Amino acid sequence: MGSTATTTVPTNGELMEALAAVGAAYFQDFAAAASRHGLSSSQAKALGAVQEPVPMRALAGRLGCDASNVTGIVDRLESLGLAHREAAAGDRRVKIVVITEQGREILGLIRGEMIRTHQAIGTMTDEQRVALHSVCVQVLPVLSGRTAP
Repeated sequence: MGSTATTTVPTNGELMEALAAVGAAYFQDFAAAASRHGLSSSQAKALGAVQEPVPMRALAGRLGCDASNVTGIVDRLESLGLAHREAAAGDRRVKIVVITEQGREILGLIRGEMIRTHQAIGTMTDEQRVALHSVCVQVLPVLSGRTAP
């Protein structure tokens, strides 16, 4: 008689803990890479959030902070030449944040220097990569509040 491997289905709590641990480790790797380029993790995250032009208020929502905090973040990005603000075409009171080419380059360097993240992903088979991507695409809209569960 051969033995059959049994798989225990993780509880919601176990999945939440694993997801939190992976998220925290990813964030630490991201923050370390950002700091090597003189950016806080919030500033680097803002660069990632403005791959297309984004209104300041929407950027605050994407970053999970108050609009007043975004002003300081964008001020720093502007001073470094990584992003700039422009008035919205329909309402000049609304300011749109636009990433610069230099900002895109720095963001690419940060992502490229996330060594632990690249090592972790490198341990996965193609099938695991496809499965992980599929799971992320499935749960992200619900986690971000863009769709009902």
